[in-house]
Amino acid sequence: MPHLVVLYSPNVEPGTDMGALCRQLSDTMLAQRDDAGRQVFPTGGTRVLAFAATHYAVADHQGDYAFIYLNLRMARGRPAALQQRIGEALIAAVREQLAPVFGSRHIGVTLQIDEGHEVFDAKHSNLHPLFGPPA
Repeated sequence: MPHLVVLYSPNVEPGTDMGALCRQLSDTMLAQRDDAGRQVFPTGGTRVLAFAATHYAVADHQGDYAFIYLNLRMARGRPAALQQRIGEALIAAVREQLAPVFGSRHIGVTLQIDEGHEVFDAKHSNLHPLFGPPA
């Protein structure tokens, strides 16, 4: 954890490099630091996944409207101010990466950050040892 899931209408693909967007979002997440300067998210646990919606409807269906929905799911316990900074950094990365798309089409972007009480949380990974504890 954290996992950032990007769901989007496939009509954004012609003008968008989704792989580059995922990498930029991942880099943005890994660059986040708390007030003590520690890395917020563990390198080995950070995931950004993007999926095109097979079926979708946007607005009134009268135009070739598009959407990108981003949902960051992270464990509980981070202060509200830090959550706000993380959200602002992520939306800034999205705006930067998608600036050309906004100049050529109508698109809605939503970023939502969720943290919550896990009913069940299991992890099995051999990635974390590659990176050590967050710096």
